[in-house]
Amino acid sequence: MASHKPGHRPRKRRRSATDSRPGPSERRERRAESRERTAGRAERPERAATADIASDAQRQPRIPSGTFGDRPPSPFGGVPVSEIAIFAGAVALIVGVLRGGGAPLIVGFVICALGVIEVTAREHFSGYRSHSILLAAVPAVGAEVAVVTLIGTPSSRPLLLLVVVPVFALLFWPLRRRFQAARQARVARPPAP
Repeated sequence: MASHKPGHRPRKRRRSATDSRPGPSERRERRAESRERTAGRAERPERAATADIASDAQRQPRIPSGTFGDRPPSPFGGVPVSEIAIFAGAVALIVGVLRGGGAPLIVGFVICALGVIEVTAREHFSGYRSHSILLAAVPAVGAEVAVVTLIGTPSSRPLLLLVVVPVFALLFWPLRRRFQAARQARVARPPAP
């Protein structure tokens, strides 16, 4: 056996003339045919679109994930009311934390939560972005707060899950279906600019 130098790779053996490998001219012809087929598709986009529509009709409609289209407009016109509420609530939250709790903390939390709920609901129900978990969690946490306020804190805190989980589950699935319907409508008929 011949010894090889470290880092040196032996050469590959050349193929014999009897191997069935296309020559350079055959490769050029195949590439040219391939380019013609791709150029033909680019020149006829309506034909490709028709083929896509036919294949989409045979399978379930695909709803794109993430955001789709432009952000829905604010119901307050050009005034960013929700964003101002979120900022003011965050400032009040910080003041409340620095003072050790009290009214500024609660007011800050409520104002910030209202701003966040408005933005997420607007995005969710317009089909822009899904916020099913957040929108279902808010009433579930509200139910927990109501139970603790009315009955008091139970001796075993996991008992609160008996209230929170059903409320969350009953709201999550309808919210998710509503988003999917709104997203499908947005994809099929994008909003006019």
